[in-house]
Amino acid sequence: MDVLVRSGEGMQQDVEIGRFQIKSDEPFDKGGTGTGPDPYDLLSAALGACTSMTLRSYARTKGWPLQSVEVRLHHEKIYAIDCAECETREGRIDKIVREITLEGPLDAAQQQRLLEIADKCPVHRTLQSEVHVVTRLSTP
Repeated sequence: MDVLVRSGEGMQQDVEIGRFQIKSDEPFDKGGTGTGPDPYDLLSAALGACTSMTLRSYARTKGWPLQSVEVRLHHEKIYAIDCAECETREGRIDKIVREITLEGPLDAAQQQRLLEIADKCPVHRTLQSEVHVVTRLSTP
């Protein structure tokens, strides 16, 4: 499915994802009007949605009693030197904290396995792999 983004007033962006339409914007303190999530919020939402879908699918396949999943995410820029497990040692890097709540009568082993599976969701893998973005000019 293609994504189409058109600029609107100021920083506001009209986003079409197939038949779905949303807005993206920056908050007031960054020059926007706060009429939609900022691009990093959309990125976090993609990771959260993919994580929840992956966990629910895995639990269903295993026949585990997972009733619901809640994924809370927070994105920030940190200094690379403050990240002990990161390869990058200079400048700033992106840090996403993902907190997962699993509802249902799962045992400790099932909960631990689901946390491991969270790192296998396709969006998580994309964010942690090399991504090649091709940019080209299109004429109207």
